[in-house]
Order: sequence, then structure tokens, then C-alpha cells
Amino acid sequence: MPARRSRRWIALALVAATIAVFIGANAHLIYVAFVSQPDCVPHLKEAGREDGAFRAAEAAC
Repeated sequence: MPARRSRRWIALALVAATIAVFIGANAHLIYVAFVSQPDCVPHLKEAGREDGAFRAAEAAC
């Protein structure tokens, strides 16, 4: 019986580690999304399209 109990603890530890890594990765992505600010890029100021350039939906700069 100790072998069965040992396998169960190993399986539970693997599941817990997998969940912890998943939560940590998602927390990191959320952190980076809020902290990073992309630079302003040139875009059209008026509505419409010219030569393949598009207007920003909502300009931040």
C-alpha cells in the first residue's frame, strides 16, 4: 500500500505544480500587459484609408 500512496502524492504534486505554473504564467502576462506602454506610431488622423494606412481606433498620443 505505501507504493500506491506514494504514487498518489506524486500525482497530486505534479497537478499542483502544473496549476501553479499556469497561474504564474497568466499573472506574468497580465502584469506585462498593464506595465508596458507601446510607443506612438504614425497613423492617419482623419477617418478613412489612404495608401494602405489605417486610422487608429483610439489614439493615445
